[in-house]
Amino acid sequence: MEETQTQEMDTPRKRYEFKKMLERLAEKEGSGTELITLYIPPDKQIYDVTAQLRDEFGQCANIKSKQTRTNVQSAISSILSRLKYYKRPPENGMAVFCGTINIGGDRTDLNCEIIEPPEPLNTYMYRCSSSFELEPLQQMLGEKEVYGLIVLDRREAYIGFLRGNRIEPVHGVTSTVPGKQRKGGQSSVRFQRLRLIAINEFYKKIGDRASDIFLAEKDFFERFKGVLIGGPTPTKEEFEAGEFLHHELQKRIIGLFDVSYTNESGLAELVENASDALKGLDIIKEKNVMNRFLQELVKDDGASSYGEESVRKNLELGAVDTLLLSDKLRRARLKLACPNSDYTEERTVSLEPGRHIKDLDLGTCPNDGATLYVAEETDIIDELTVLADQSSATVKIISDDFEEGSMLYNAFGGIAAILRYRTGY
Repeated sequence: MEETQTQEMDTPRKRYEFKKMLERLAEKEGSGTELITLYIPPDKQIYDVTAQLRDEFGQCANIKSKQTRTNVQSAISSILSRLKYYKRPPENGMAVFCGTINIGGDRTDLNCEIIEPPEPLNTYMYRCSSSFELEPLQQMLGEKEVYGLIVLDRREAYIGFLRGNRIEPVHGVTSTVPGKQRKGGQSSVRFQRLRLIAINEFYKKIGDRASDIFLAEKDFFERFKGVLIGGPTPTKEEFEAGEFLHHELQKRIIGLFDVSYTNESGLAELVENASDALKGLDIIKEKNVMNRFLQELVKDDGASSYGEESVRKNLELGAVDTLLLSDKLRRARLKLACPNSDYTEERTVSLEPGRHIKDLDLGTCPNDGATLYVAEETDIIDELTVLADQSSATVKIISDDFEEGSMLYNAFGGIAAILRYRTGY
């Protein structure tokens, strides 16, 4: 069995498909070190790869287990037969996953997949193990744009990241700045001087800590896009004017924004209030469309729908303006059939990682009691997207890396819609 897949993650849909593919590969297991992972970078010569594979084939003679030796040699032969069709690696290189997979019930299947990754591979790897090595591809799911977040007042501060759609709190800093009321025995001038020194030291502490955290970011100069600073006036203005951040960060300050909280929860408020400055980011687009849905939901005559049954009915009626689907959805739409009659039914099943259709009890035919079988299987996102396309509805795949996106999955089952008009469904 062979599959060749090319991925580009320029849309949430393609990112969803790539993520799901990696989950599927992660589930596959072999007995012993029988699964081969082969990463070929774009500048690697194919004949060098095939030469190594032939050498590895010969080395397999030293494997004591006959079954393992046979399975590894079969995998190598399978890879070699497929590499014959390549004069050179694709533009981003290629990843090959091949080996004898356990499919349950003491049964196995030789499975071979060739994937053209969404980004160039920068490493050559040949590895035999009981599972596939996926880390180089999983790293490609990492966010390409990262922003530094700082919220502060004169009592406390919090530092974090905005990674794609996810807000990541990192570190809190507390102040020893005295309050505005001086104690007895100190002149007001001396007290104010000491207080200003303490404030300056606190700002320096925040700047040093934030600089250490942000500059330690991997691929800083490529991925780190800027710093957002939140807090009350005049604190945030004093912090920026004092240039307490490293000069590389200081010149990347995007803007100053008012926030009410300067603890961990202030980071989300900062991102919200900086939405105009970040309006091109996916998180802002997703937050905006989720807020539109929530606003319709609370209206007495709101045009919204949620839950698979209700949304499906509205899609069939052509009433959906925007279909909202969580990227955590792992469900399949099945068409079940009876082997002895024309009975069919449709059913949605959950397919969380590690759960397979073959493990499900599909029930029996109500006509003759025969066990039903799967005649058709479609990913729920694919199926609902086809329905949406029929009425030119917009489809949005929403991550759960922010509060509203998490709410879509946890509170509304991962399926919701903004309607063109109310239907009663």
